[in-house]
Amino acid sequence: MSERNPIIAITGSSGAGTTSVTRTFENIFRREGVNAAIIEGDSFHRHDRLVMKRKALEAEQAGDKNFSHFGPENNLFEELETLFADYAESGTGKRRKYLHDPEEAAPYGQEPGTFTPWENVPEGTDLLFYEGLHGAVVTPEINIARHPDLLVGVVPVINLEWIQKLWRDKSKRGYSTEAVTDTILRRMPDYVNYICPQFMHTHVNFQRVPMVDTSNPFIARDIPSADESMVVIRFAKPKGIDFQYLLNMIDASFMSRANTIVVPGGKMELAMQLIFTPFVWRMMERRKRALGTN
Repeated sequence: MSERNPIIAITGSSGAGTTSVTRTFENIFRREGVNAAIIEGDSFHRHDRLVMKRKALEAEQAGDKNFSHFGPENNLFEELETLFADYAESGTGKRRKYLHDPEEAAPYGQEPGTFTPWENVPEGTDLLFYEGLHGAVVTPEINIARHPDLLVGVVPVINLEWIQKLWRDKSKRGYSTEAVTDTILRRMPDYVNYICPQFMHTHVNFQRVPMVDTSNPFIARDIPSADESMVVIRFAKPKGIDFQYLLNMIDASFMSRANTIVVPGGKMELAMQLIFTPFVWRMMERRKRALGTN
């Protein structure tokens, strides 16, 4: 953690909804005039798209049924922790981009599914913002979770997470239900060992819970809408959180535990704005004091 060079990390599995949280933070940064260095978790995968497909095929042929993007063998955990540590110390570090599609790849003259060369994070940014799979990973070798000043977990209930992944991969990527199901099963051990444990280390967790029947996610025709959901928001350390203010500002919200507020799914972005804007204010105030510019 660093007062001079703070870090915010959003962590959650593929299809969990971390991108929506990122948009909310981008709106906060724009409104508050915060210059954030954005880091995409995909850029710390070990292999580009073609190599990953080849290695997945090789693993399958070798009898490895658990090859996935979630585990340490296919990610650069050490490099990610080094970036966090370097940024906290000096305000810079090494990053790159993963080019997901032709539109992203065109400005770089590269193929989709490849990485840009490593480069330094520009100097003079106010904070580092990470969104991806592994913002709070802890293993015997590394401890990424110790570095962020604010760790946010995004984790829908498992059936909803599967529905979101099925819908995305089928509609956006052209995969069959069977292919997506195979992916879910293949990555389950890494999900249990490297994704779920992260939520012990997060400062705030957002879990969307559908209010409709999702008992068989593999036949669902659409994703439950925000209005068909509730969002459970859990604070690891509730001291200093003005729950009464949140209850007054968010209609139909209620407390389910002393550290947990539940809000309607359609109010999730409003809740994030109300909760995280003061976090960002305090970060920037501490940074100004640490730099002597207050």
